[in-house]
Amino acid sequence: MSRTLEVSYLKTHRLPNKLALARYAANPALGPKVLFFSGGSALHELSQKIIQYTHNSIHLITPFDSGGSSAELRKHFKLLAVGDIRHRIMALADPGLKGNPEVYQLFATRLPKDQPQISLVETLRQMIEGRHGLIRAVSDPMRKIIRNHLYYFYKKMPEGFDLRGASVGNLILVGGFVNNHRQIDPVIYLFSRLIEARGVVRPVAAVDLQLLADFEDGSSILGQHRFTGKESQAPASKLVKLRLANNQGEPVPPVKLKDKVGQFIERADLICYPMGSFFSSLTANFLVAGVGDKISANPCPKIYVPNLGLDPEQKGYEVVQLVDRLLEMLKASSRYPGWDSDYLNFLLIDRQKGHQINKAQIDQLESRGIQVVDAELVGDRPEKIEEEKLLEVLLSLV
Repeated sequence: MSRTLEVSYLKTHRLPNKLALARYAANPALGPKVLFFSGGSALHELSQKIIQYTHNSIHLITPFDSGGSSAELRKHFKLLAVGDIRHRIMALADPGLKGNPEVYQLFATRLPKDQPQISLVETLRQMIEGRHGLIRAVSDPMRKIIRNHLYYFYKKMPEGFDLRGASVGNLILVGGFVNNHRQIDPVIYLFSRLIEARGVVRPVAAVDLQLLADFEDGSSILGQHRFTGKESQAPASKLVKLRLANNQGEPVPPVKLKDKVGQFIERADLICYPMGSFFSSLTANFLVAGVGDKISANPCPKIYVPNLGLDPEQKGYEVVQLVDRLLEMLKASSRYPGWDSDYLNFLLIDRQKGHQINKAQIDQLESRGIQVVDAELVGDRPEKIEEEKLLEVLLSLV
């Protein structure tokens, strides 16, 4: 009887690895499965660039956005936020394919904010009936699919729904959602195929829930858009805890990770905790029970890239404290919490151009099995991580 052996080994990486990058660029269809936990727009430019190296990146998106046009859709249709999902799919679209610019333009269109509702309803009807210029520009069978989804949205659109500023792409997604028995994954898959997205985008959980933030001064705020500092003034106190709640602010039973999403995490070649709003875009993913278990079970490299510049959500936190909070939330998402290095192997920073961390803090992190990689990440724009430089390092660590 033959024996199966498991062998572990240490790998030395050259950063950036120009040979590996050239290999990925030559055949991105066979590129690595780099997984990002994120939400919002922080990774838009990086997602546009990564398709040059791999068509297999994975983007797990937080579904708890409560602002913008997503708020109107969530209020009336009782569903997860679809705006960030649409935004990421569009960032991964292959711009070189025939027909893609027309589909992309349609999905990126927003209805005017300065027109009366009756005019906006007429515009929507023109799209459904195929009379609108943006629809006519799309070739069949994509045109018929899009018209059908818009029809299902229109059919279910409640009285009083405000179309001002609505994203047409979001309306298409919601129309598919209501027509597919309120299942979002088939609609995301179809949307991705329509626009030829070169990567996988999924919500970390398909739930209609809100983020509830607790602050050091004892206050709590319900709703992501109320504490990020983007649509309203950022809270003066330090954010200390994030929870899930229903739309009334009441606590909810634990949300469990779906098997399919867990498989994406298990099969990733590299896991990245990227820059973006620290609580609402990154660590909100770890409020789903089981995420930490899948991460710790995967022996691939796991990398945290802290923000540069202003993130109102991390007011009062230094880089090392952010690492601690990240690990705390990852372990809380695990049934059997492991070592720090099971969840995080590399802290990727640029000390020369912005990240504040001293030698003693670096030594303390490395004693916990977390290697600090000080790389050139910032280009000519101060406090802005350059996507190409970041991708070169990430892909060299696969």
